[in-house]
Amino acid sequence: MILESTRRRPLAVLVVALLMVGLVGALTAACGGDQDLPSAGGSATTASSTTTAGNTGTTSGGSATTSGGSALPAASLNGAGATFPEPLYVEWIGEFQAAHPEVTINYQGIGSGGGIEQFTKLTVDFGASDAPMKDEEITAAESAGGAKVLHIPTVFGAVVLAYNLEGVEELRLDPDSLAGIFLGTITRWNDPQLTALNPGVTLPEEAIQVVHRSDSSGTTNIFTGYLTQVSREWADQVGPGKEVEWPAGVGGQGNDGVAAVVQQQAGSIGYVELSYAVESGLPTATLKNQAGNFITPSLESTSAAAVGVEFPKDLRFSVSNSAGAQAYPIVGATWILAFDKMKDPAKAAALQAWLTWSLQDGTPLAQELGYAPLPEELKALALEKIGSISAF
Repeated sequence: MILESTRRRPLAVLVVALLMVGLVGALTAACGGDQDLPSAGGSATTASSTTTAGNTGTTSGGSATTSGGSALPAASLNGAGATFPEPLYVEWIGEFQAAHPEVTINYQGIGSGGGIEQFTKLTVDFGASDAPMKDEEITAAESAGGAKVLHIPTVFGAVVLAYNLEGVEELRLDPDSLAGIFLGTITRWNDPQLTALNPGVTLPEEAIQVVHRSDSSGTTNIFTGYLTQVSREWADQVGPGKEVEWPAGVGGQGNDGVAAVVQQQAGSIGYVELSYAVESGLPTATLKNQAGNFITPSLESTSAAAVGVEFPKDLRFSVSNSAGAQAYPIVGATWILAFDKMKDPAKAAALQAWLTWSLQDGTPLAQELGYAPLPEELKALALEKIGSISAF
């Protein structure tokens, strides 16, 4: 399916409105190191399919809250982190606040590394990251917050290769060619390796301009983690991480920054979350998956990546390079980072209510913007985590 996405309101207006409210204190991007997926113990469950959310309510912090709009104590929440889900979180916040005007939620997309840093410093009430926190990061945060860190997955998203190549409406890439482009060993669009993958397509004799993230990024972690899985050269020379030493290319700040550079620079290619490519009107490459099929990024192919995955008790997991025949290969989850105990009961109730509403009633918005909702089994586990949020 080729995704067609519409906004309920102009995205830029919402982003500007939220940014004007701002976070208390300056939020700066964090210095992230190489991100290895932490080991995750405990029992596991297996996803079988993606379904829409239900409508059951929840009780939080002693104050009854439901997806239908029951009153909450007045509260103001500040959050920061991943730009990967920012378009969706902006919409979820707007819809939730319309039903709960007594609650104010401010979210700034500063990158996953920045979100983890600000969450650990306790300058925000919740963080957001496309990469699970490492064990040492969790230890630092729990020491600062005096409570257990929760990883709450919200949606799955595809990391796509957006490109700007005049006259080329369809572009096929496989793991070797993709790694070669970002390693800087494939430097022109008419390279024999690319022309062999694209019979019948006239690729120009034009230099390839690689565009990557310049900030500490969970999207980068997903992308470089995938390349590490599929390319020995990438694994040996670069490896995975929220930040890496890029062999080639120019940087852009955030998903929107990368999309903007690709949009402006002829001959360029960069990795962004699917909704940013759709919003910018950029074409995206079709990628060869582990099963040998060329897959177009879509809601269906994103959801297919989660089928058959076992989810550990702490909900830190990866769905990259799925073996599913129809799975798009570069898919990642995104997480809200929260403490299970909060000092302010009103904030605990508000955070629990917003997250519950988002997973239960926010599915249509997620799908509209190109994010795949959680499989039913994983959603139930995420709601359990949300239900554990309370006040000291």
